[in-house]
Amino acid sequence: MILRHQSPASLRAPFGRYVHMVEVAAAGRMLFLSGQLGIHADGTVPDDVGEQAAQAFANVDVCLEAAGIGRAQLLRLTVYLTEADYRVPYMQVRDAWVADPPPASTLVIVKALALPACKVEIEAVAAA
Repeated sequence: MILRHQSPASLRAPFGRYVHMVEVAAAGRMLFLSGQLGIHADGTVPDDVGEQAAQAFANVDVCLEAAGIGRAQLLRLTVYLTEADYRVPYMQVRDAWVADPPPASTLVIVKALALPACKVEIEAVAAA
């Protein structure tokens, strides 16, 4: 399978560590992850949005590993935050977590998530 990660020069550069598009040629396996919240396996939810983001990404890692897929094979992240003020701490965690080349990414501010204590939810698509 061939993955091409690109940000066309005629578009404004991405705001962070992501690309505008990922092309998959000769697609093999596709993995679609449900939204991962910042919840520990024991059901506890940290208060801090950065800690929640780190746990949500750890949960994404668990899913990727279960499928035998690495971070470099991520095609897309869709992230939901419950406050615009959470953007900076979330992006610090994301930028440290994302592999090269970075995936395409969308960040959406929403009123609430399924669990009131949760401040961040991360969906992912990967290919192998």
